[in-house]
This record gives sequence, C-alpha cells and structure tokens, in this order.
Amino acid sequence: MSNQQERAELHKTIWKIANDLRGSVDGWEFKAYVLGSIFYRFISENICDYIHQIMTEAGQPDFNYATIDDAMAENIRKKMVEEKGYFILPSQLFQNVVKTAENDENLNEKLTSIFRSIEASAIGTPSEDDLRGLFSDFSVDSAALGSTVIKRNQLLAKVLNTVAQMDLGTRYNSTTNDTFGDTYEFLMQMYASEAGKSGGEFFTPQQVSELLARLASYNNPHINKVYDPACGSGSLLLKFAKTIGRQNENLKYFGQEVNPTTYNLCRINMFLHNVNFDNFDIRLEDTLLKPQHMQDAPFDAIVSNPPYSLKWEGKDNALLINDERYAPAGVLAPKNNADLAFTMHMLWHLSERGTAAIVEFPGVLYRGGDEKKIRQYLIKNNYVDTIIQLPANLFFGVGIATCIIVLKKSAKPDSSVLFIDASNMFQKSGNKNVLLDEHLDKIMQLYQNRQDEQYLAKLVKNDDILANDANLSVSSYVEQEDTREVIDIDEVNAKMFELFSQGLKLQTDIFNIIAELKKQ
Repeated sequence: MSNQQERAELHKTIWKIANDLRGSVDGWEFKAYVLGSIFYRFISENICDYIHQIMTEAGQPDFNYATIDDAMAENIRKKMVEEKGYFILPSQLFQNVVKTAENDENLNEKLTSIFRSIEASAIGTPSEDDLRGLFSDFSVDSAALGSTVIKRNQLLAKVLNTVAQMDLGTRYNSTTNDTFGDTYEFLMQMYASEAGKSGGEFFTPQQVSELLARLASYNNPHINKVYDPACGSGSLLLKFAKTIGRQNENLKYFGQEVNPTTYNLCRINMFLHNVNFDNFDIRLEDTLLKPQHMQDAPFDAIVSNPPYSLKWEGKDNALLINDERYAPAGVLAPKNNADLAFTMHMLWHLSERGTAAIVEFPGVLYRGGDEKKIRQYLIKNNYVDTIIQLPANLFFGVGIATCIIVLKKSAKPDSSVLFIDASNMFQKSGNKNVLLDEHLDKIMQLYQNRQDEQYLAKLVKNDDILANDANLSVSSYVEQEDTREVIDIDEVNAKMFELFSQGLKLQTDIFNIIAELKKQ
C-alpha cells in the first residue's frame, strides 16, 4: 500500500471515529473538541520530543520529560518559552492527563486550568499574541456536551482517549512528517463539507490552495514573506510551508482574520505544521477597515480567498476614499460588494516583483458602476496579469463557478491579460467537483506559455479589453468549443420519411381492420 493510500485509510478511520464520537452533538460545534484535543496532544508530544533531543545531545538519551516532577521542570520554563513559544509542566501533558481522564471527576476544571496555564506561559514574551485564546473554543462546560458535569466529563474523557489512540506517529519536529497537520486539515475539510456555507467561509479546498501557491510563487525563487489578508484556517499560507518552506526555513507567514474561531484555527494550524511562533504573524481584526500588516509590506507572494460579496462601509465612511490602499482607483468598491476592496488592499501590499493570486466572485469581472472604474484603473496600469475561470461547485457552500485574478506590478512581460478557461477541468467527487493534479499542471502550463490555445487560452491587449467595457470575463475572449453532436440532415430526413411511410401503412391497416369488423 502506498503512503498516499495509507494516509487516505488513516483519514477515513479518524473521520469515522470523530463522527461516531460526537453522538448527538452538532458536528460543526463538536469540531472544537476534536481539533483542540489533537492540538493539545501535538504540543505536548512536540515539547517532549524537543527536550529529548536537547538531552540526547547532552549525553542523556534516556531522559523522559513526561516522568519528571513539575518543580524540576520549572528550571527550563524560560528556555522553552523563548524557543518554542510556550511551556507545559509534566503533570499538564496530554499523555499524563489522558491516563486518569476516564475516572477524573474534575476533568473539566483540570483542562480549563491547564489550557489557561499554557496560554499564560507566553504572557510578556514575543509569543504572547500567538498563544492568547488558542483554547477559547474548547468550552468544557458547554451544555452541548451533556446536561450534567458528569456527562460532560465522560464525553471529554472519550475525546481525549480517542485522540490518544489515533495513529499519528511519534516524532513531529521533522519537516518531512506532516501527519498531525494533514489530519487536522482533513478533519477541517470534512467539518466544512458538513457545515455547507458556514464551513466554506473558513476552508479553501486543497487543490485550489495548491494552484494559488503555484501561481504566486512561479518564477520567483526569492520569496521570504507570504501574506493572506483573509486567511481563514490558514490553508493557503500553509501550502507555502509544504513547498517553499521546505527550502526556506525562515519563510514568514502573515495573515489577518476577522472571525475569532477561524483565527484560532489558523494559529493552531501553524503550530501543527511546525511553523514556529516567530515565523508567523496572524492578527484578529477587520482587514478592510483596520489592516494590521501595512508595516510588514511589501510582500512578494499574496494568496487569498476573501469572502464573496461582503457588505462594508464603503462610501458611508468618508475616510476610506482617502485611504492610500483605495484612493488610487478614485472610487470605492460598492457597499454591498467589497470584493474589489480586498483586491485593492492586496495590490497595495504587493511588491514590485511580487505576484498576488486571488479567488474572486465572477460578478467583479463584468459589473458596471464603480467596479468597472476600478477594473479600468487596474487594466490601464497593467496590473492584471491573468484571469482563470475555475469549474463550478469546487467550494463548500458555493455552487457557482469562481475565478482567479493574478495581479503583478512591474513584473509583467507585456501589456496584455491572459485569459484561461479551466471551467471543464474537474472530476466529480461525491457532490463536489475537484481539480486533479493533471488539471493543475495544465493550468500552469497555459499560465507559463502565455499564448493562445484554442478553447483554453487567449492573450488580449489591455486596450482591447478597455474598449470592451473593461470586461474581464473569460467567456468574452476564449472561444467555447462546440461539443454538440454533428447532425446529418439527409439522414434525419430519410428517417422521417421512413417513419411517415410506416405511419401511413399502419393507418391503412387499422382502417382495413375496422372495415372487416363492420361487415361481421
């Protein structure tokens, strides 16, 4: 069995366990306990492994941090917080708590105390913001877990024991072991699938994430910082951790998210993918109104799947038209459709040599009014590099076909826009469509070639696009292949004549039968 097959079997088993475990608890609500427990197990085993390596190098390979007393462990608290960003006492480790969880009448209180202690270990240090509130969604007193403390503790114990039994490997600080991170993202995908629209707000399918990362990093080996202003659970940023991050351990990840729950998921996801606290900066705030990373700009790679048709203040806020991010276009995105406000925000944050790959709602490509004026600004300044039409039904909660806009500043080879029609590049998987590796490779081939290919790609001059109402819809430029079956008119006419003749004969036979019956 291949590694990929083994991983698929593991994921299938874990999902069944997680789904069976929740019983009557809503899956979307229950995710916090499964995902939170996986994270708790990870950081516990991760810090033990880290300490074990240090002690092995010091000549004590048999040292086991989980077995020493808390007082002795205090001696390394400062060092661990400086290097790992957090500290956990031996008595607070997942592997020690799970041993007595089933019979612990105070399990809820113990977990609350431990989670507070882990977060508090970072107070006053550079990792404080990265740890603050990480366990806030793990509510041990939620009535959803049970009507009494006893019932809630029983379910919590089952969750911990179940996560403890998951076959997730033993060593995690190696960049080649992604078992924890892969499992975490798989479970998020499954929860998102069940949750429909609400799930789609925080999770971008991995194939789309991969495509955005490949587009944003193509022909740019010097990426040191990657940015997502609507980062959700961090799946887009982490595609860079699995590619460029392998070669560049100092790659920095910047993101902003407005939803507290999703913000926590993103930070946890970073830890689970072995991105150290000093290599990521994820902020909780409204990106359009209170951007948090303007001092960190510019970025050589930006990837994002911002919320579609989001309502925002727009013209109602007199300060926004003078905001340096939006002012160059001379107008603001409509109050009911903030899509191009995100686009302008990302353009401002993009470096001169950088690339931004953004998933967009298709309406922004052709609607009139202020959106048309923003498109004119982008086209006139030669910022629009490529438009890619994606297949329908790729995203959770969104059935329509979306698109990708690729932006560049001064790195474009021409004054044209490449249009790629990938609307038919998909495979059906359950009730969703998915992009396969072969589809991603074909899209990238078209992107790299940057030339016409019948039914798939068209390179169009900026002036021609402006003359066409600044319309950026792929269907306006890429000819659609006629897949209808060719009809032979002569053959159809002959068949109709044959049927007509048969009808006349049948009618004559019926008349003859009726005449015979009347004679009787």
